[in-house]
Amino acid sequence: MSGGVTTEMKFHVLAVDDSIIDRKLIERLLKTSSYQVTVMESGVKALEYLGLLDDEKSNTKSHSNSTTWNQNEIQVNMIITDYCMPGITGYDLLRKIKESTVLKDIPVVIMSSENVPSRINSCLEHGAEDFFLKPVQQSDVNKLRPHLMREKEKGKENQFNSINKRKPIEECLSPDRTRIRFNNDLVA
Repeated sequence: MSGGVTTEMKFHVLAVDDSIIDRKLIERLLKTSSYQVTVMESGVKALEYLGLLDDEKSNTKSHSNSTTWNQNEIQVNMIITDYCMPGITGYDLLRKIKESTVLKDIPVVIMSSENVPSRINSCLEHGAEDFFLKPVQQSDVNKLRPHLMREKEKGKENQFNSINKRKPIEECLSPDRTRIRFNNDLVA
């Protein structure tokens, strides 16, 4: 592949909404902004895609399933989800993602057509990066990139710190590293 740099900068967004109209709108807006987009029509499908649905069904397998998720090539940089969906709501999806040891650092943005301050506050308090009112507009999508860049920088910093940890310098008294002291007695 000749475009290695461009594919690296193309962020993958998982968009979840039960409304086909809203799903198509958010998909178009994200693609216009050069995001790679995967769309899901329900919270259950999103959990399946992320590998979290099996964790919910059987707690004994949760550790092995999160390991399998890492081994798969699914790389999601952000999740944008509707708040009100049948079955698993966007709020439930947010909570499951933030409870996951593997996915908790993925930024989640919630969308809703209802401007309910308590709902907005609850989502933000439980880890949502932002809350958009529908219909989502291009100006809203433009607000996503700083969240993605912040997460990318955190990832780079953590990777850099784990690779390049400075080892403590051992003090040594090698002849080439010691200073010669002059006695006051010699200077007369």
